[in-house]
Amino acid sequence: MPEAEWYRSEEDRLEVFASLIPAERVWLETLRSDLPTHGPGHPGEPPSTLVSLDSPAIRIAAHAREVGHLTGRRVVAVGPDGEERGLRAVTEAYSAGHDRVEVRVAKESDWYRWATNGKLPPTRPVEVTELWVE
Repeated sequence: MPEAEWYRSEEDRLEVFASLIPAERVWLETLRSDLPTHGPGHPGEPPSTLVSLDSPAIRIAAHAREVGHLTGRRVVAVGPDGEERGLRAVTEAYSAGHDRVEVRVAKESDWYRWATNGKLPPTRPVEVTELWVE
C-alpha cells in the first residue's frame, strides 16, 4: 500500500486492505545505527550509479548541505540526543541569522495529513548541519 494511504488509515482509524505480494518480491528497509560523517562513497572513489535489477537500490544517507531540493524529502535529525527519524523537510534551507542555516521539518504523519486535508503541519526548525537526507 502506498505510504500516504497507510498514514491516512492510521489517522482516520480505518481498516484497510493491502494487496498481496509474493514473499520473494518483498524487501525490508534496514537502518544503519551509524550515519556517515562524510559524504557517500570512499575518499577518491565516485559513488556508483549502477543498480541491480534484482533488488532495490541501496541508498546512502547524504548530508542535507550536499543535497538540493530538500522540500518533501525524508530526513533524519542527528543531535546530542541521538537520531530522530520519521521527519520530512517542509522548507528548503534558509538563513536564520547569526550564521545559522535551518530547515523546517514536520513529522511524517503530519506531512501526509497535510496532503489529504490541506491543513499546514506543525513544524520546527533544525540546523542544516544536523540533517541527513535518507
